[in-house]
Amino acid sequence: MSTPFAFRRRWRRTLPVVALVAAACGVGIAANLLQPAFAVVILLALVAGLAFQSSPPPAPAEAPPPAVVPTRPRVEPVASALVAALPEPALLLTPEGDILCANERVALAIGPARLGDPLSFLVRVPEVLEAVHNSARDGIPRRVEFGEKIPLDRWLEAHIVPLHLHGEAGMTSRGGRPGLPDTVLLTFRDLTQQRRVEQMRADFVANASHELRTPLASLSGFIETLLGPARNDTSARERFLGIMGAQARRMSRLIDDLLSLSRIELNAHMRPETQVEVGTIVGHVCETLSPLARDRGVELKLTRTDEPLPIYGDRDELIRLFENLVENALKYGASGARVEVTVGAEGAQDARTAVISVRDFGPGIPPEHLPRLTERFYRVDVVASRDQGGTGLGLAIVKHIVARHRGKLGIESPPGDGATFTVRIGCVSKAEKIAS
Repeated sequence: MSTPFAFRRRWRRTLPVVALVAAACGVGIAANLLQPAFAVVILLALVAGLAFQSSPPPAPAEAPPPAVVPTRPRVEPVASALVAALPEPALLLTPEGDILCANERVALAIGPARLGDPLSFLVRVPEVLEAVHNSARDGIPRRVEFGEKIPLDRWLEAHIVPLHLHGEAGMTSRGGRPGLPDTVLLTFRDLTQQRRVEQMRADFVANASHELRTPLASLSGFIETLLGPARNDTSARERFLGIMGAQARRMSRLIDDLLSLSRIELNAHMRPETQVEVGTIVGHVCETLSPLARDRGVELKLTRTDEPLPIYGDRDELIRLFENLVENALKYGASGARVEVTVGAEGAQDARTAVISVRDFGPGIPPEHLPRLTERFYRVDVVASRDQGGTGLGLAIVKHIVARHRGKLGIESPPGDGATFTVRIGCVSKAEKIAS
């Protein structure tokens, strides 16, 4: 329905047309080409038609331009599947360093990766970020090694490889230069175990050479003395030969321990498959060391359960294990004049665990030394250990033998109340006995 405002708007819109037609009619009348009455009729009809015509529909409002939403580059399913199948932590990045996709191993090794986030949110190593930027710019693969201190000391190696997923490698741009990569593959390799083994090997060689240097120097010095000033001194010769024999035996024990430790480490991943009775082995060890106990004035007491305790084990290694523990108790706990060896079991009937403990009543071990007792060549008292003929490898051998038998070693030493070494090894189950 038209309103007065709409009528006025239409009239203002048609007024120029009416004025133009009126001027034309006036010219026609003046030139005797048009009768005045006819001209009036034409003007009235024109005014009526223009004034009462329907208003044209309003022009549709122009739709606002669509908002520009940044879109993440599309990753082909094949590329995502390949990244997910890689055995190492892997990320696929844009040339700008944004994360396109990541496999599950990234969360375990580096941290949770969110798609679309910059790489700097996940990896805060300037060398890696710079290498990614440079590889995306020049298309050259790179490798970066870096270390982290938090939450643990570890070493990683980052491999950066630029890729052409949406075009052929080697394609050229309009300027004739090689085309830039459209994605970058970033993988990580954990070097922590390798670096620790290298450090352990270096420490081992340094310690072994140090331990051998002392007896070798003693032997060399005594030999020079016997060949020189003491050539004809019978009493000095006998005394020097006794010391040289002791140093030679020390070197022999050190070499034997080194070879034993190497053999045990070589087979550490292979659990023994022979069934042995651990109580019988401990009894044999105590019987063998009873003369040493009498010589040192120490009472060696063995308490065994009547229950048979079969385990999967290497008899020779288990003898070496318990010999080291009992011998250490006799040497370093002799002041207590008593060493107790107990063989028992714990756990449910179908999942028994053999428990062997060796306790001395000597001065004990200061608490600050307990965490490092099983390290190679570590000694609480270096002088006392050498006087007792120790090589510093006994408890390291014990630890590796227990680990090979899938057991656990516990060490307790209340201040001033001796020390207790406890070995726990799982027994053979009834089903395994029947199967064998």
